[in-house]
Amino acid sequence: MKYQSTRGRALALDFEDVLVTGLATDGGLYVPTEWPKLTAETIAGLAGKSYAEAAQTVMWPFVSESIDRAAFAAIIEDSYVGFDHQAVAPLKQLDSDLWLMELFHGPTMAFKDYALQLVGRLFDHVLAKRGERRTIIGATSGDTGSAAIEACRGRESVDIFILHPQGRVSEVQRRQMTTVIEPNVHNIAIEGSFDDCQDLVKAMFADTALRRDVGLSAVNSINWARIMAQIVYYVTAAAALGAPQRPVAFAVPTGNFGNIYAAYAAREMGLPVARLVIGSNTNDILTRTLTTGLMQIDKVVPTLSPSMDIQVSSNFERLIFDLLDRDGSAVTAAMDAFRETGRLDLGADRVGHMRSLFDAARVDDDGTLATIHDMYRTTGELIDPHSAVGIAAACAVERSSEVPLVSLACAHPAKFPDAVEKATGVRPPLPERHADLLEREEAFTVLPNDLGAVTRFVRDAARTVQAA
Repeated sequence: MKYQSTRGRALALDFEDVLVTGLATDGGLYVPTEWPKLTAETIAGLAGKSYAEAAQTVMWPFVSESIDRAAFAAIIEDSYVGFDHQAVAPLKQLDSDLWLMELFHGPTMAFKDYALQLVGRLFDHVLAKRGERRTIIGATSGDTGSAAIEACRGRESVDIFILHPQGRVSEVQRRQMTTVIEPNVHNIAIEGSFDDCQDLVKAMFADTALRRDVGLSAVNSINWARIMAQIVYYVTAAAALGAPQRPVAFAVPTGNFGNIYAAYAAREMGLPVARLVIGSNTNDILTRTLTTGLMQIDKVVPTLSPSMDIQVSSNFERLIFDLLDRDGSAVTAAMDAFRETGRLDLGADRVGHMRSLFDAARVDDDGTLATIHDMYRTTGELIDPHSAVGIAAACAVERSSEVPLVSLACAHPAKFPDAVEKATGVRPPLPERHADLLEREEAFTVLPNDLGAVTRFVRDAARTVQAA
């Protein structure tokens, strides 16, 4: 299995190199040169298997030439043993054809744990084999940061720097990052938006000298390993609901397009996915793109679902790569034009192709609160604002009663207690393992939205790289 850059100018790499490289040297994102296939027999055989067993089956083709199978199986088992639900990603039925997949049973109560608990261990395995150390840099709109820090805390092979937009994440999200006091953990609050944080990370990866000197790696969803791990829960949900004999649809609250791209990847591998529903909040660049065919940057507006407060959806480039017939030069030209003008017209044919699989709906804060309220009133379930956006989008689009639609619950309601309490009158308590979170000591550094300042901080704080 080889991986190629969406921009076509970087060398094709194997899984091990893609993991530690993160973003391609040409600024592109890595994707498999061809999709491995899940046969109908394989999908059917996953029903009743443990999550870890299913994960081994789904992901093995992506790593088979880089990691010993027994070692990979042990890494996966260790990744999910600490989750607080035996099913790991359980399904709950909300209506005759609507299901909720709970993806908040990991250590930081968000779906990012499902990939990052694995990715942290993969880094340890690969870097130990190579005798290397790496400096991981990532940007977060809320949940990636805490999940990445939890996965990497205390590990000897990595230093981790996480940029978050100051004042634009919830208190629980912030404290899950800033109360991890470890020598290899560095939290940076940027005076700006998530898009500013993401631009700073991409600019640092474009700095060849910095990449070399501190051994930069990424844990954002620009890293292919994140996408690979997220494919698993789409496959397990579909198998539980009758695939391959029965197609399944998914509704995904998304800002950066990574989570729903994993569903698209599962479909490319052979999973019978009937429809994919994009749930956007007020920062609705993805919904506008699907509706109008024009991808156009707008101002980031703070919302009750801050992890989706994004106007530049990095992972959308992976879909554009397919829409442009996997032509790296065409993707480069398109993304350069988008960055320069803030606009990209995908054209009627490409948008029509997107619409054959994707639906989308915009859900503002009032709609989010109403959905949280209605869910509690009708089912007794407390859901967080991001999960509410997904459910509201699922209910807003046309769907078939013959096709079960699975909406993703991407965060525990206790991560956003103010919004949940406002909608329901009930303040969701933190799980026991986080009961003292609001009393823990915090440590973070506030920096301006300035590449030079952030780069200097990283250079000063990163420990020496032992091997390039």
